[in-house]
Amino acid sequence: MTSYGSFPGARPRRLRTSPAMRRMVAENRLHPADLILPAFVREGASEPVEIGSMPGVYQHTRDSLKKAAVEALEAGVAGIMLFGVPEESKKDAQGTPGTDPDGILQVALRDVRAEVGDDLLVMSDLCLDETTDHGHCGVLDGQGRVDNDATLERYAEMAQVQADAGAHIVGPSGMMDGQVGVIRDALDQVGHEDVAILAYTVKYSSAFYGPFREAVGSSLKGDRKTYQQDPANTRESMRELALDLAEGADMVMVKPAGPYLDVLARVADSVDVPVAAYQISGEYAMITAAAERGWIDRDKAIMESLLGIKRAGANMILTYWATEVARQL
Repeated sequence: MTSYGSFPGARPRRLRTSPAMRRMVAENRLHPADLILPAFVREGASEPVEIGSMPGVYQHTRDSLKKAAVEALEAGVAGIMLFGVPEESKKDAQGTPGTDPDGILQVALRDVRAEVGDDLLVMSDLCLDETTDHGHCGVLDGQGRVDNDATLERYAEMAQVQADAGAHIVGPSGMMDGQVGVIRDALDQVGHEDVAILAYTVKYSSAFYGPFREAVGSSLKGDRKTYQQDPANTRESMRELALDLAEGADMVMVKPAGPYLDVLARVADSVDVPVAAYQISGEYAMITAAAERGWIDRDKAIMESLLGIKRAGANMILTYWATEVARQL
């Protein structure tokens, strides 16, 4: 017997009936231009060195880095974020390689910018952790604590040499108070008004950074809890956001991405500037390791993780899968 108007009258499954239907009604989509490739370049390397805890990711030579940049460009990726790994003997308490025009990061910036011009955004990590012999993101005072204001002076110098080397965008990641304002002033003073600042606004002290420490050859002993944020807090993130915007941040970032999607969503709902999120080394390593053991479908897990970050509000996503995913898209 036919019954009209009976439950269920509304059937949401109608909009899930086929791939074509699901594509049409999708609320969020990934695009190659959403993606930024983080890349490491190792001083003195004669061939790329695979990172043990990040299978498929390498410390590049200067030549292989240029190749990776071209591949990212051809895939439609928006930008490449460069991290320099200096020779161990060149590290010191002040992080001198970070402000040496011939330091590995500055050399790599010139290399990549010469290779891709303005077609791929060339971005630079602006932090001292890769270049200091103690591994902290700033210089230390007499008691071994990170000296905020002395570190800002170093960041100002770093910003200028990175911009001189060709960075379109600098990414201050050290979580020092006042870093965005000091860097903006430093860039403007030397005629780099067009260089943008992607502020690491929300950067938590996270257990998921472990593989990154291997990737950059970190010398850190101890932790960074006095300057990176407490994972328990959200209001603290919103305060950092307000300060960075007031100081002139052009874009803001949440890092890590996956464990902090709630924070990412709150930031994205609160601002009128572009928002980035960094899918960090530990997130990469977890998916890779689980897939290697056959526990999850690698490609589907990668896409789902990135779509979740996009759905939470990220305009740009830094991910080690940027080129691979852009090709698939």
